[in-house]
Amino acid sequence: MVKTTETLVTFRKPFSLRSIDTRLPAGTYRLIIDEEEIDGLSFSAWRRLATMLITPAVGMEDGNQQIFTINQHELDVALKADESP
Repeated sequence: MVKTTETLVTFRKPFSLRSIDTRLPAGTYRLIIDEEEIDGLSFSAWRRLATMLITPAVGMEDGNQQIFTINQHELDVALKADESP
């Protein structure tokens, strides 16, 4: 069984990710996470299959929507860096 979760991530400053060849502007972006259930366990557990970032940011009128598969750890590092002054 595969489950898909959609959430939002917000960057206060422009940011870069290796899997996206351009610097992205500050804004709120849609994030899609696909996970599959790990069978054979006595409890529910999920394995991440993919993390995808949708551009442009929510509310930006660009017209060219793109979906990028990104590395979750790299996203976490970028979000942490965004928090610093």
